[in-house]
Formats: sequence, structure tokens, C-alpha cells
Amino acid sequence: MMRTSDSTAGFAAPHREAAWGQALGGARARLAASTRVLAITHVSPDGDAIGSLLGFGLALRAAGKAVVCACADPVPETFRFLPSAGEITSSPAGDFDLIAVLDVSDEKRMGAPGENLPRRPDFLFDHHITNIGFADFNFIDTEAASTAELVAELLEPLGLALTKPVADCLLTGLVTDTLGFRTSGTTPKTLTLAQKLMSAGASLNEIYDLTLFKRSYTAVRLWAEGLARMRLDGRIVWATLPLDARRASGYGGNGDADLIDVLTSVREADVALIFVERPDGKVKVSWRSVPGVNVAALAATFGGGGHAPAAGAEISGTLDEVAQKVIAATKTILKSKR
Repeated sequence: MMRTSDSTAGFAAPHREAAWGQALGGARARLAASTRVLAITHVSPDGDAIGSLLGFGLALRAAGKAVVCACADPVPETFRFLPSAGEITSSPAGDFDLIAVLDVSDEKRMGAPGENLPRRPDFLFDHHITNIGFADFNFIDTEAASTAELVAELLEPLGLALTKPVADCLLTGLVTDTLGFRTSGTTPKTLTLAQKLMSAGASLNEIYDLTLFKRSYTAVRLWAEGLARMRLDGRIVWATLPLDARRASGYGGNGDADLIDVLTSVREADVALIFVERPDGKVKVSWRSVPGVNVAALAATFGGGGHAPAAGAEISGTLDEVAQKVIAATKTILKSKR
């Protein structure tokens, strides 16, 4: 399903071509009139978040705009090779005449950079099924395999150029959100856009290797800590990462270093879960599921969101409390599918 809307006109259409055709004119005009842009992605960023953020931001810079890219949490070490990754800030300052939000399924997922915005965002680019739209121009395509895919498709209609740095970032988002073109949402269009990004200079083999295979020693140590705490109960496999596990591994990131992708390889499980304790009294929860089990709906009950087979939430409480509640709710969902 594709949704675009201009809040002034209140327009929404089920057909992508009609929706884009009516919204892009106004979006191009607003973009052309802007000089200083704030681009924001979601908390606990993944490859699609960072790739989309930087890809769109660098395309705007190539068009002569001053751009500040913001994220509440640090860039995971896996994606620090991307151009301008070191310039992403958690505390954007100054005035902006255009605000763009990328890969954010809900306003709260912007975190600190989105808390004191002077107005609603101008642009929103996203592909999460739970997103109802909270910008003036909402480009939401739930059939896109990644937000990076959506941005790549919209660059030319928005009057922006596809340079090599932009292509590097967008191909990173596309590759990571499809797990190397392995998710069920991967389509012929996904592969066509990947080819277009490669033609612009992005190296598929290098990005594939750096994002899906290479890990730091401390990240693999974190995996060891999590795997030592792995449990299987019925068709659910999960692992916990308490704060002391992070300290023991020496891993400096806030996430799970993609350990969730390791858990999804357990063939006896229909749902994989990981619980990451955070120092702010919350627990980051990630779900992955087999086709037919909608974990996005489950995540939404905990204030999160995502896709049917992959979702997340941040839940207040102790690690044990959150794990018990989430596992119980997940078991209920699985029972209803039998």
C-alpha cells in the first residue's frame, strides 16, 4: 500500500502514481525554497535508518542545501564507514526552513531531536505498515523493501541527483533491511534499484561484506554474552543482554550488534526475540518472525511498531519484568495462529 498526502489538501489515494503525481509538485516547490534542512531518523538506528538519513542528506547537500542530520542515538559501528556518518548529531541547533524525517514509524521514535520541533515535519519517508503519517508530505510505501528503496526512487522526481556517496548510503539501507535480498519484501523493483545504485558507483560486494559479515571483536564478544543467555521455549527463541554483558564484552554500541539475525537462524523457532537493557531504565525489544506471524501488531501494543515479520519497541521496566511480559504476549499470539 502506498500513501502520500499533503495536509493542506487532505489528499490520500490508493494508487501510487496518482498519489505521487499530486504530492510531488508541492514537495518539489517546498524543497526548492529551502536553504537549511534538518533530517531526522529513529532512535536505535539500523542500516536503513542511517543509510536513508545520509543518502537523502547528501543528495540535498549536492543540491546546495545546508543540511544537519540528526539521530538520538550514536551511529552503530557497522555503519561508520559511510560518508558523513561522523557528522550525525543528537543535538541539532539553529533554525531550519525544512524538516525531513526518514524511516520513522511514529513521532515518538524521533527521540530527543524531535521533541522540540517548531512545527510538524515537512517530509516523511517511510515503509512501516504502522505509520499513519505525521508530516505535511507523507511518502509512505508499505510495499517498499526499505525506506532507502523509497528514497532512491524519489530522488529524481524531487529534482535531486544520485551521486556516488548518495548511492553508497542508499544501497547500505537497501542491503541491510532486506538482509542481503533475502526478506519476503524483496521485489524485482528492489533489485532494479540496487542495480541503479551500483551504476552510480556503489559497490555491492563491499557494502554486503561490511554490513552483513564484518563485525568488531567486541561485537562478537557481545554475541557470546547473548548466546550464553539464549533460551528456547516452544516456538520462541530469545536472548537477553543486560548492562553487565555489555561491559563484559567491551562493546560500545547501544544495540545488539545484530545478534537478532543470528537468533532467526534457529529452525525450531517461529519467533526470535532479543532484550537489550538500557541505562535509562528501558529495555529495547526486537522481534523477528516467520511469515504469517504479525509481530508489528504485537509491538504496537507495547508502544512500538515495524513490519509484520520484524518489529521493535522500547519498554520501561527491569529486564526480567519486560522479558516476562513480552514473552507471555508473544506466546498468546502464537497460540492464536494454531
